[in-house]
Amino acid sequence: MHNIPIEETENEINFFSEETEFQFEKSEFFSRLFAYFESTEQTQIGTLNYIFVSDAYLLKMNQDFLSHDYFTDVITFDYTEGEILSGDVFISVDTVAKNAGEYQVDFENELFRVMIHGLLHLAAYDDKSEEEQKIMRSKEDFYLNFLLSNSN
Repeated sequence: MHNIPIEETENEINFFSEETEFQFEKSEFFSRLFAYFESTEQTQIGTLNYIFVSDAYLLKMNQDFLSHDYFTDVITFDYTEGEILSGDVFISVDTVAKNAGEYQVDFENELFRVMIHGLLHLAAYDDKSEEEQKIMRSKEDFYLNFLLSNSN
């Protein structure tokens, strides 16, 4: 078996806000995760858009695109082609704030977990079955711990 190098790609990672006052101000800090994720998951990130939205905005998307009539914290649209991960990750900052209160965790930690969750979906992790949920939660914890331990 030959070790074939993976072609280098340029990451294009963007952070947007729609129908919310929230502005993500940790892009440089969070970007540490991407190189580590690529290395650990043996993948590459191409174009990745994080879009922070209101509950109403994400509910409408959930209804229109997924035929689900309930609030959620994240919806991921996967545009991956070949080996290059690409997609849009829509995050309701309203639901993230509610969940942070419910789980008694810091808003920023819950936000990071949800951002990681969306990225994991692009890397073909799913959370439909109980076993998949365990794997997803373990991966979220792994990457969240990396991120928080490298916060200096």
